[in-house]
Amino acid sequence: MIEIENLWKSFNSNQVLTGLQLNIHDGESLVVIGKSGSGKSVLLKLMIGLLKPERGKIRIEREDIVGMGFRDLQKIRRRFGFVFQAAALFDSLTVAENVGLALRKFFHYSEGKIEHRIRECLAFVDLEGAENKYPAELSGGMKKRVGVARAIATYPQYILFDEPTTGLDPETAENINQLIVKLKNEMEVTSVVVTHDMHSAFTVGDRIVLLHDGKIEVEGSPTEIRKMVHPEVQKFLIGYTLNQY
Repeated sequence: MIEIENLWKSFNSNQVLTGLQLNIHDGESLVVIGKSGSGKSVLLKLMIGLLKPERGKIRIEREDIVGMGFRDLQKIRRRFGFVFQAAALFDSLTVAENVGLALRKFFHYSEGKIEHRIRECLAFVDLEGAENKYPAELSGGMKKRVGVARAIATYPQYILFDEPTTGLDPETAENINQLIVKLKNEMEVTSVVVTHDMHSAFTVGDRIVLLHDGKIEVEGSPTEIRKMVHPEVQKFLIGYTLNQY
């Protein structure tokens, strides 16, 4: 379980988070929505210690990572996979090398076991046979799937997704949505998905929270969110409804 308590974060005079409270339960798929600049991606970076808050606590399985030393923080980070908005693959490395990067750096596995795990992860995202390709040879959707394969390679407990469907056509975006659902159902990971795509939110989310004015403004199941009359929720729902036509 991830417990976030009274979290404050600013950048110079820009106060992004103002006492945010949030619990993320084991095995759930939590979706965080909010307008651009509301702090959604900042929240993900705080959760793995890439950024430090001014105040507050972030407990990962009851261990507070705020103020934790680098070595202990690295151990916590190994429980996480991170799928970046633009995939963030290394252009000079093959697909297999990208997927196996953390396995080779942090785990004392034999080369045979690493290669087996790489093939296993690529098969999970339907990219068998792509091991020797370079990122420049891949479509946007394929890059995202390689990013997912890399994120799951180290058997994470949590996977964080930063705008996973941004820049993708509807069919490819839906493939990514279904891959997130597959991860939850088959690997039983806890997912945190930051998105402005309400179709994606309704497809992958067990619970949806709205980040507004530095705090969690509302939360609910997809069914509950669809029925809400909160003005900020309505802005997202109007855009979602228009996109259905």
